[in-house]
Order: sequence, then C-alpha cells, then structure tokens
Amino acid sequence: MDFHRNPSVNNRHSPSPASSVSSTTVPHNPSATTATADNDPMHSWWESVSKARSRIHALSSILPPHSDSFFLSSLADSDRPALSLLSSHDAYSVISSALSSSVSGSGSDPLCHWLYDTFLSSDPHLRLVVLSFLPLLSSLYLSRVHSTSSDSPSPPSLAGFEAVLLALYSSEVKSRAGKPVLVAIPDLSQPSLYHSPLNKPNSVAQAQFRPSVGVLCPSLEPQNAVKSTKRACIIGVALDCYYKQISQMPSWSKLELCRSAASWAGQDCCCKREFDKEDGLDIDGFSEKRALEYGDEIEDVSVKMGNLQVETCGNNSDDSEPKGFRIPLPWELLQPLLRILGHCLLAPLNSQDVKDAASVAVRCLYARASHDLVPQVILATRSLIQLDNRTRAAAKAATATNAYTPSKDKKSEILLVSK
Repeated sequence: MDFHRNPSVNNRHSPSPASSVSSTTVPHNPSATTATADNDPMHSWWESVSKARSRIHALSSILPPHSDSFFLSSLADSDRPALSLLSSHDAYSVISSALSSSVSGSGSDPLCHWLYDTFLSSDPHLRLVVLSFLPLLSSLYLSRVHSTSSDSPSPPSLAGFEAVLLALYSSEVKSRAGKPVLVAIPDLSQPSLYHSPLNKPNSVAQAQFRPSVGVLCPSLEPQNAVKSTKRACIIGVALDCYYKQISQMPSWSKLELCRSAASWAGQDCCCKREFDKEDGLDIDGFSEKRALEYGDEIEDVSVKMGNLQVETCGNNSDDSEPKGFRIPLPWELLQPLLRILGHCLLAPLNSQDVKDAASVAVRCLYARASHDLVPQVILATRSLIQLDNRTRAAAKAATATNAYTPSKDKKSEILLVSK
C-alpha cells in the first residue's frame, strides 16, 4: 500500500510546505552513520576489544599444540584483552619459546605473520604487544645472521623477522615525515643556559650567540628490504620505537634486552670492573647478597659473561640465560641501545633484576668500547657506570641509616567495647 499522496490525482487538496517536507523520504547517508559511530566512545571501546580478542584467538590457533596456550582464551575474555596479553608473563614465555625455535623467522612462519599483522592494526595496545617482543626478535635475528658459518651453502631464511623489523622501521619513517631528529646544543661560553646579552648585538655578534644545532639522527629513507649496509640502521630505528614506549614495557622484556646487549658486547676482561674498584663497590657481591635475601636466582657476573655463544632455545630453555652472539656494534645501533639501558639502570620504578642486568650490560659495553677505541661510547658508558655506582652507594647508605635509626614507640591502641 502506498502511503504517499499523488498530487495529480487530487489537485483540490495540495499539500502544504510542511506536509511536503514531512512526506519526503530522506536518503540514507552511510558517512553520517560512520561518523556517529566513530564519535561514540562505547562503540570505539567495543571495536577495540573485539579486534584484540580476534587477534588473541588467532594467536592461540598458531601456537604449538603441546604448549600451554589454552590460557590465552581467558585473556581474550577480559575487559582489556590487549593489556592482559601485554602484562602476562606466561603468554610472553610461550610466545618466546615459539620464536626461539630453530624453524622460526622464515617467510612462512605464522608467528611472524601474526606479529606483522598485529603491528599494522590501529589498536595502540596491540602494537605495544609486538614491541615487547622486539628485544628477543632482534637478538635472534642478529645472532643467526652473524653466526652463519662459511660451510653452509646459503644463509638461513629470516624473511619473517625482517618483515616485522621493516614494519617498525616504516612506521618511524612515516612519523618523522622525512625530517631529521635535531638537538639544540647550548653555548657554553654564556654564564648560564638562560643567559642572553642585554644589549642587542650586531649581525656578526648575533651569529656568535646563536645556539648550534646537532643532528641526533639523520632523515630516514624508505627501505623495501633489510640490506647488510642498512641492517644496523633499521634495527636501531626499531629500538628507538621501543624506547619511546619503554615506560609501558613489562619488566621481562627489558630484562631480555639487557641480557641481549651483554651478549652482543661479548667482552669479558678486567677493565669492566675498574670503576667498581675505584668506588669500592662489588656488583657481584651485591647481586649475591640480594639473591640470598630475596631468594632470586641471579647468576654470577662471571658466569654470565662466560656464556657468550648462541644457544638453541627450546621449551626447556632457562630464561635467566642470555641469548645472543657477539656482533658488530656501530653507532646507529648503540645510540638507541644506550638510551634503553640508561632507562633500565636509573628509572626508579624498574625492578632490581632489571637494574642489575642493565648494570652488567653497561659494563660489558664499556669493555667492548675500550678495546674498540670508540670515544663516544666510552664516555656514555662511563657516565652510566658512575651514575649506577652513586645510586647503589646512596641506597646502601640509606639502608645502613635506617638500620641504626631507632623506631618510635607506637602508642597503645584503646579499644572501646560497648557493654
């Protein structure tokens, strides 16, 4: 039945403008509906949760059947599945074991495909999950690249690892928009950083007071493949992405990076302890004392430094052992690595295990730079070592002060009992 009036049939009762407007059918605008859905926070939250749950279910389907992947379904049922996956140590252990297998890293590796597709999603929490596995992924990739023997006819296929690294690199290229990262260097000839001359100088003097600008990182070029000449730059940019989100990274991810950095340095000599002897600190004794107090399984530094070869990490691998290989360390790779180690060493919210592992890594890098004669790395690592020693000395003095400070007697509590 047609409910619209036909004016050609009955001309005596012409519709009014108001009735004409009300009887006109408004066409459907899908863009308006999409804009309304995007502005709805409840819809955005549910879309994010649905996307995270689908990614977690996809992850549980590609993990080995013998692994304990059944608990991933419980993570998917939480209110924030992506953050639950990020903060789950059991999930990190299962995925790490799958990544560390000897057949991982190829172009057909489903786990690498999952990491690549998850990072390309628009959910920032899912991207954090991928970033948390960057220390392990970069360690495995660099170890297998540099440990390839000359007897093998062809190097192992690592296209899966390279695809994830290129995804991280491309995201940083897009965010920088072809511009270099600059840093303003203050003029040390001035009395202070905020000093400016009272009188207006002429053009020649004005050029002298102009602060100099240093290039912290040059502009990045898009890369379609991981070439040997660009490998350190690509991994360094990926580590820079990790550093930008390091405050949200779990402690076991930071611990993995510190152990990998110590293995990459691969330098075990007495020069890494020269600052400890000067300041009267013993990092080994500190770690052993803490292990006895808290029951943590912290290995001796000499044992850690003695195990510098590539390890085949299976299901029975120990997470406390370093995974890596001694590799070349150009400045493009060391610059973001030292920033991350500085955060792991000095950030107050980091666990003591992370600080101890970062202390070992910084000393190994200092020993490596001392033998390679790299001045900028020597200065940076020496500064971190001295800051670490001062922090530990201050903590030790505070502990001794609190031990000899008598505690005040608490007032007896009066309990009122109704009769």
